[in-house]
Amino acid sequence: MKSKVQSLKAKGGELAIVALGSNLGHPRRNVRRAMARLQALSENPLLKSSLWQTAPVDCPAGSPVFVNAVVAFVPRVGATPESVLASLQEIEKEFGRKPKKVLNEPRPLDLDLIAFGSETRAGKELTLPHPRAHWRRFVLQPLSEIAPDLVLPGQKKTVLHLLGKLPPAADLIVPA
Repeated sequence: MKSKVQSLKAKGGELAIVALGSNLGHPRRNVRRAMARLQALSENPLLKSSLWQTAPVDCPAGSPVFVNAVVAFVPRVGATPESVLASLQEIEKEFGRKPKKVLNEPRPLDLDLIAFGSETRAGKELTLPHPRAHWRRFVLQPLSEIAPDLVLPGQKKTVLHLLGKLPPAADLIVPA
């Protein structure tokens, strides 16, 4: 039986994976609304994880908890990793995201391009696959809901295996 990811790939090829997070304003609503906006980047329905409430990781002291999720989609014809990144940044701005003053500061919306098919990049503006995705429970837990057997570019193990190898969850996460 085909997985959801295999079925989606069969419809169009490359698969983009985007992690969503919010810890300012109305995080659950922000993430749900952002998912709706991301639909415009694909001609097929998005694969969407549940919403997860997570402790801030590598954030300033006193940062509020996050609501996180992951979506996967087949990008529209002609889309590139760079064009998808530009669209993600535009959506972040629509939600009130301002230029960073402090690393990992609270924000109304954070959209990270985790992977774009098997594409790799190592630039100032874009690194693919996301360099820390395979260490982050707040990415792997929701991603395991929609693509447990996916092997991220540069990895040899599935998302589910990577998740199982993480240390006990100090940063864990509960359904939001």
